Amino acid sequence: MKKLVLMAAAIVAVSFASCGNKAANAEQAKADSIRIADSIAAVEAAAAEAAAQAADTVKADSSVVAE
Repeated sequence: MKKLVLMAAAIVAVSFASCGNKAANAEQAKADSIRIADSIAAVEAAAAEAAAQAADTVKADSSVVAE
């Protein structure tokens, strides 16, 4: 019987330990997702700028016609 009580106490202790600090973890997760979203936006903006520059280069090259 003592073993069952000790086992139940251990399970309760582990349950409380696993549920602790949820607020801090949620704030960290939010900060991480904002940082990742900002990084993705920066990469997409750089890719769009590079594509626009490439299009301008192609446009300038195609306007010259060799006869």
